[in-house]
Amino acid sequence: MYEKNVLQVWDYVVFAAMLIISTTVGLYFAYKSGRTKRGTTEEFLVGSRQISAFPIALSLASSFLSAITVIGGPAEVYLYGIMVVMYTIACLFTMTFTCLIYIPLFYRLNIISVYEYIDRRFGSAVKYQVILTFLLYMSIYLGIVTYAPALALNEVTGVNLWISIITTGSVCTLYTTLGGIKAVVWTDVFQICIMAAGLLAVLIQGLIRIGGIEKVWKIAEEGGRLNFLDFDPDPRRRHTFWTTMMGGAFVWMGIYSCNQAQVQRYLACRTEKEAKKAIFWNWVGMLIVTTVAYLCGLVMYAVYENCDPMEANRITNTNQMAPLLALDILSHMPGVPGLFISSAFSGTLSTISSGINAIAAVFVEDIIKPNSKTWQHLSEYKRTLISKFLAMIFGIITIGLAALTSLLDENVMEIARSVDGLLLGPILGVFTLAALFPKCNAKGAFVGMIVSFACSFFLGICSQVYPPAAKYTRKLKTSTAGCHLSNATISSPVNGTFFIATTVISPASDKPDSIIENVCSLSYGYYTPLGWLIVVIVGLLVSMATGGAKNLDQTLIAPIFHTIRKMMLKKEPAAPLPETAVELLETTPEKNSSTAHHSSSSQNEKPLQPLISE
Repeated sequence: MYEKNVLQVWDYVVFAAMLIISTTVGLYFAYKSGRTKRGTTEEFLVGSRQISAFPIALSLASSFLSAITVIGGPAEVYLYGIMVVMYTIACLFTMTFTCLIYIPLFYRLNIISVYEYIDRRFGSAVKYQVILTFLLYMSIYLGIVTYAPALALNEVTGVNLWISIITTGSVCTLYTTLGGIKAVVWTDVFQICIMAAGLLAVLIQGLIRIGGIEKVWKIAEEGGRLNFLDFDPDPRRRHTFWTTMMGGAFVWMGIYSCNQAQVQRYLACRTEKEAKKAIFWNWVGMLIVTTVAYLCGLVMYAVYENCDPMEANRITNTNQMAPLLALDILSHMPGVPGLFISSAFSGTLSTISSGINAIAAVFVEDIIKPNSKTWQHLSEYKRTLISKFLAMIFGIITIGLAALTSLLDENVMEIARSVDGLLLGPILGVFTLAALFPKCNAKGAFVGMIVSFACSFFLGICSQVYPPAAKYTRKLKTSTAGCHLSNATISSPVNGTFFIATTVISPASDKPDSIIENVCSLSYGYYTPLGWLIVVIVGLLVSMATGGAKNLDQTLIAPIFHTIRKMMLKKEPAAPLPETAVELLETTPEKNSSTAHHSSSSQNEKPLQPLISE
């Protein structure tokens, strides 16, 4: 039997300090806003567009890393290898496209809600279609991000599940409601530092325990965990170079280009240039945190190389592996396990705060303002008060969503990654049609999204009915040679904690897969690209069939489109006359006389004389 580790007094002190500091930041910005009498709706939602690039960068990085990275990242590497690091590499391409296409477009439109752009481009029907999808996505995601770490930590450390959920949810709601976007951004800066510190504590102590990075690397290589590159083209394979790079690029594009929670942050920057700097610094922050998390996964494998905690009955699912590792190697250091626990909950706080602030912005800008006749007559104080009230309501709802998520049992991490893949694709497709295809109209976008959403819904359901076989997920081998099992025979599910797949491994079968099984076994990495492609193809076909867009405001098309179009249509001069003298002289009478005078006094203009006389 193994002794169950629990948190000590100093661990709770560290955790409480993290919560207190986060709350203090919110109180500070609420107090500062009140003193300067700048408590406007724009101040609350986008910080009066006066926030510098560096804090925005760290805020962007922390929001969608979340506790899933801290808890699920190491377990993903332990189970499936370090191939998952390619997702972060793919994110760099996303940053480039976001800076070229979407940041210039949104900044020149001077909007707060990204869905206001869809309203201008395609009308209210498509806008509400996209908003409903966004709200569904954020509701599921926030519930999972709140519940999953609390559940994992409860089972490993004994931290009360509902006390931790209610406490973190309440603290997050409090500072977001009081301080607005500035509180969200600056608490995110603090929280990503805590995330990095907690992971570094596990990494450093693990390296010391194992005997250095070289030994950890050697053990990982022998165990097949260093599978960086795999060019297998089979789309059913869970992770290959193609699924991670293509799937990662599209998922991150959906998050950074058209998700209100992210876009709202870089719209809060002082200038377009600052926003672009924030995007790239954000990638650096993500790279650091995710790399440390994945190295912790290699340390985890080195520690449990000969005694898998799942098979040894120390834990019930792999979501609990990272907290178990932290307690196993840090319990002799007072307060340090509490630092790791704080890092997991910091990821939760940063995601929830950005999420509820984004939802409040969408409700104010896209639902209340266009549909309420009294909104324009309200004082700025009352508008801000309504915005804060909405943030508080959505914070409370998030706690309720965590309770609802508890009904999903151990599948929470799988559903989190599935939601990313299935819902971001249709949304990204609509924004692509809006920004890069001037001929696409509202009918095309509306029908395209319906078809794409239906396909995504079908794919999500069938992947649960026909989960991918072990030959596609390829869970790496683990061992129990170095531990004593409490039960001779153990049957346990394999829970993919970071990106997707909770499957029960069954004996290999020679029976060929049916068509439906092949379709349902499609790697989750292709969900978002597939959803995007369906929207674009269907949207363009329907637009062509219905006459396309008419009288389109060209400012609603991405500036880079106009630049590329001018470059492609630019003609090489075929003669020494860049423009005919006839056109110049006929369209400008003043220039007619002066040009004629100049022509008669210059020998170089003699070839033009016949044209002028005509």
